[in-house]
Amino acid sequence: MSEFEAAASEDTVQREPPQYQLTLGHLYPDQLNLYGDRGNIITLRERCRWRGIELEVRNLGVGDALAPDEYDLLFIGGGQDKEQAPVAHDLREIKAIGLWAAIEDDMPVLAVCGGYQLLAHYYRPAIGPDMPGLGVFDAWTIHKGLRVARCIGNIAIEWQGQTLVGFENHGGRTYLGTAKPLGKVLAGHGNNSEDHTEGAVYRNTFGTYLHGSLLPKNPHFADYLILLSLRRKYGPEATLPPLADTLEWRAHETMLRRLGVTPRRRSINQGVRQAGD
Repeated sequence: MSEFEAAASEDTVQREPPQYQLTLGHLYPDQLNLYGDRGNIITLRERCRWRGIELEVRNLGVGDALAPDEYDLLFIGGGQDKEQAPVAHDLREIKAIGLWAAIEDDMPVLAVCGGYQLLAHYYRPAIGPDMPGLGVFDAWTIHKGLRVARCIGNIAIEWQGQTLVGFENHGGRTYLGTAKPLGKVLAGHGNNSEDHTEGAVYRNTFGTYLHGSLLPKNPHFADYLILLSLRRKYGPEATLPPLADTLEWRAHETMLRRLGVTPRRRSINQGVRQAGD
């Protein structure tokens, strides 16, 4: 029997229904998908599948209402300024009520780059009027002009005693008011290349400039989001079995060394432990 036939035969075997089922809402997948942000969706889906968790991904485009009761996890990526304008309008006029309800009910939300900016108070582009956001994060973003160098390059930050790595490419500088940062910059630019903060956190909503994609090289953060989703839906008894993650951690630690950052000693299933703290 060929490898293909064996796989096909395996797919026909009657399987037990999954213990857990989650639904992920992917906001604006056509407009906001720079720098491989779809890799975050793929990572969440595969890490669930490897554990027998069914993850359904539903796209939410411009004009689609967001019914919070239909989702367990939300993701919004990044895009160019010209793509963010119609998204910003739709976010305020169509999705704001549902998104706010989800956020206040502690649904995990990951917002990257442009998505992060649109969840703050406003984005001031280099050219044109301010782009109002939802104000989830007490923060704002200012693009200081086309002649000012962009914040570009690999980045490492400290997060809950561990590290996150990624790639950033943003012209806007984000400044935090009372918002709590996601982490402290160890190498790279972060929010504004000035105060060593990166990203923002409100309840279970996480904003960040880390592309690359973020989650493939940070398996502990991916698992953190999955377990937050599971425990919100199924209760604190929900568990997430550890995965080997040898290649994922090799990629993570290679990037740390490239940036001159010493890899931290990590515990087994670090993200799962943190989500339970």
